[in-house]
Amino acid sequence: MHGSCASRDGQAVLLIGPPGAGKSDLVLRLLGRGFDLVADDQVHIADGQVTAPAALMGLLEVRGLGILRLPSVLTARLALVVDLGVRADRLPEPTVHLELNVPLVHIDAQAASAPDRVIMALDCALGRVEQVAGAFAA
Repeated sequence: MHGSCASRDGQAVLLIGPPGAGKSDLVLRLLGRGFDLVADDQVHIADGQVTAPAALMGLLEVRGLGILRLPSVLTARLALVVDLGVRADRLPEPTVHLELNVPLVHIDAQAASAPDRVIMALDCALGRVEQVAGAFAA
């Protein structure tokens, strides 16, 4: 699947969207907040586990710098999909990615708070934070 992926404590967030949407940049910002690199540009998904293709393992494209080799994890459990290509609603309804059967949210990758929104969404998806209304409300 075309996308980029980072994980925290073995729980992965898959970032999807059109080219130039900010997937790699948002992964870079998540790495600065304690996440681990799983994959950039291409992600293999099987049985709820995400991995990087062997040829891309540990590589991250950073615009203005080039392609860097960074520490990465081999695999993580897919917990959340973040679509960067669709405008986010103010109070979205709970949504599940149809093919992957995990929660799906829409976040503006260009927003300064984007990494923090991803962290909050992951915590909600994992039941660590209770949501009263919105994408994870029951």
